Amino acid sequence: MSAILETAGISGVIDYDPAELVLTVRAGTSLAEIEALVGSQGQMLAFDPFDHGPIFGNANATATIGGVVAAGVAGSRRLSAGSARDHLLGFEAVSGRAERFIAGAKVVKNVTGYDLPKLAAASWGRLFVLTEITLKVLPRPTTQATVAVEGLSADQARRALARAMRSQADVQAAAHIPAHATGGGALTAVRLEGFGPSVAARIAMMNTLWRDDGSPRVLSEDTAANYWSGIRNLSRLEDGRPLWRINTPPSGGPIVVAALEPFAPNWLFDWAGGLIWMTLDCEAASVRAAAKAAGGHAMLMRAHESMQRTTPPFHPPEPGVGALEARVRAAFDPQGVFETGRFLDATHAD
Repeated sequence: MSAILETAGISGVIDYDPAELVLTVRAGTSLAEIEALVGSQGQMLAFDPFDHGPIFGNANATATIGGVVAAGVAGSRRLSAGSARDHLLGFEAVSGRAERFIAGAKVVKNVTGYDLPKLAAASWGRLFVLTEITLKVLPRPTTQATVAVEGLSADQARRALARAMRSQADVQAAAHIPAHATGGGALTAVRLEGFGPSVAARIAMMNTLWRDDGSPRVLSEDTAANYWSGIRNLSRLEDGRPLWRINTPPSGGPIVVAALEPFAPNWLFDWAGGLIWMTLDCEAASVRAAAKAAGGHAMLMRAHESMQRTTPPFHPPEPGVGALEARVRAAFDPQGVFETGRFLDATHAD
């Protein structure tokens, strides 16, 4: 019999030093509260975290920073700023042995001991309970602009985004939304951030770079905000079908889409094509085979109850990797206190 361990009560800001770009909070503190706090100082969580709640039909603004870090959540800016693990400086936690321990430090430069913060991010609560987190924050850019081009296919968009990423335009985010998900024409876009003169020069660079792809234009502030928020909250994929998060090399995005086209998927590209969000009805094995053929892996994020019971969310790991993961879990949680059965054994399924 399993029990739910609620950590929302372990909340509150412990220390915030804007001058040092370091924030320490209890793990149950809401993401919305933290973003409001750092935003008031002209700063941000640069890995662009977002609230998964609405994806699962829950209320907005209920995500906690501990949940964000444990799930390794990062948004479109992950392409340029890195993931949650790149901004996690230290943490306090309780292991399955009921031992409280501290890892990392409350400073940006730290080279002592094992780098457990890298292990904590995206550990999904299977190793220990996070109780306190120290994060690096960064200044918010003074200027943002989104340059977009319409009407590209998945492969054309992948090529256009690849050119942008190889250029000197210093792209912060890059995405593609196909026509069926926009309700209009397909829209491929990059976001540029920084000081005004720098952004203006990079807009001109993108206009030249994409001139053979169509008619590049700078989106209005409202249109750009809707574009990126639609990727952030996946509002364009609310069709009730199972939701998959598929990671591949950017060149693999069109390969996955083409392989799964018979199932009429609804999808979009983030991270210049390296992240595919997709909804479709088919066997999990088909999705994972398509991801693997493109050099990637697929995670089941949301599904109906019968599919959840039989399909592990994670892509089945290679035997050596799976064995290593099991040994790490046993070291922190030898009695399986934190093993809820939610993640299943990858050997059960597909």
